[in-house]
Amino acid sequence: QVQVVESGGGLVQAGGSLRLSCTASGLSFDDYAMGWFRQAPGKEREGVACINWNGDGTHYADSVKGRFTISRDNAKNTMYLQMNSLKPEDTAMYYCAANSLSFCSGSQKYWGQGTQVTVSS
Repeated sequence: QVQVVESGGGLVQAGGSLRLSCTASGLSFDDYAMGWFRQAPGKEREGVACINWNGDGTHYADSVKGRFTISRDNAKNTMYLQMNSLKPEDTAMYYCAANSLSFCSGSQKYWGQGTQVTVSS
């Protein structure tokens, strides 16, 4: 049974930082590209960042470029999202997902339950 679990969300002031973690089990972690998505109240879910299976390729939404960094540790079956210079508009539920492919070009196959990030002004 595949499980994808996010952690690290919380409440932070604008300009602050948070580090999200995503741990997956029940799958061959390094077979999959992994991504972070977010959904704010009343808005559609959007892609934030994605990382290829071996970490040598990353992609970011324009809104987070230069502020967020995605990384992964295949030995620990874990992916991370370092979020710096947070803004109130970053407030959302953040989800981790395993891509159906090893590169960031397929649909999402497995999803976590999400972790809430709230940025106060």
